[in-house]
Amino acid sequence: MTGPQLEDAKAMIAAAEEEAEDVGVPMCIAVADGGGNLVGFHRMDDALIASIDIARNKAYTSVSLKLSTEAVGEAAQPGEDLYGIETTNGGRIVTFGGGFPIEVDGDVVGAIGVSGGSPEEDMTVARAGLDAFESGE
Repeated sequence: MTGPQLEDAKAMIAAAEEEAEDVGVPMCIAVADGGGNLVGFHRMDDALIASIDIARNKAYTSVSLKLSTEAVGEAAQPGEDLYGIETTNGGRIVTFGGGFPIEVDGDVVGAIGVSGGSPEEDMTVARAGLDAFESGE
């Protein structure tokens, strides 16, 4: 199976937006393909402007490193293997929660990145989008 197509991205964004409304925080939601290219993006009304780039970069981080941004953050702590990684790739690497790779048959084929709330809120919303892809909604 290929990475997320436009219809997949729309379904993921819709599910993530619904979760963001439940959380009560306006968010930016980005879906990227396996090359880190944007497939779909949505900025909810009143979402932070800074969250536009952060959401896109969370998706980029997750697909390019094949890890959640939370896992990257853990590995980027002082003394850990990826310490300093956030200074690479033109500053696009994000080291806090809200980005998840999209996997099909064990292969990373894309990613979702969400920004606007706390890292925990962002992860909750991103998981809702990821679940929509995995369930084929």
